Amino acid sequence: MIWQWVWERNYAGVAEAGYNDITPAHVAMFRYPTLEWRRPTEIAEQLEISKQSTHELLTHLEQRGYLTRQPDPTDGRARIVRLTDRGRQLERTINKLAHGSELHIAELLGERRFAQLRLSLEELTAKLANEGETGI
Repeated sequence: MIWQWVWERNYAGVAEAGYNDITPAHVAMFRYPTLEWRRPTEIAEQLEISKQSTHELLTHLEQRGYLTRQPDPTDGRARIVRLTDRGRQLERTINKLAHGSELHIAELLGERRFAQLRLSLEELTAKLANEGETGI
C-alpha cells in the first residue's frame, strides 16, 4: 500500500511537471538504480517484466527523446541505455518527488520512528539480497 501511494504520488507529480507523454509504467522504470549504463535485460529482471515489455517501454521513451540505446562497449552484441538531457531531467524530477514522499512519511511518523523504519528496511533489503546470493 505504501509503495503504491509513493508510485501514484510520483506519477501525479511527473504529470504536473509537464511530462504528459509517459505512463505510470514508464515512471516505474526510473527507480533506483538509474537506467543509465544498464542493459535492457538487466532492467527487465529488476522490474520483473518480460524482455518484450521492457523493449516496448524503452522504445517509447527513446522515441520521445528520454534515452538512447547504444552498443555496449564491453560486448558489441549487447545494447546499453543512455539517458538524454531530457531523460536525466525526468529522473531528477522523479527522485525529488520520491524524496518528498519520504519527507512526508517522516513527518507522519516522526524523525525517530522514520529513522528506525528506514534502518529496518535497509537491513531487511540486505538480508534478502544475501539470501538470493546464497540460493536460499
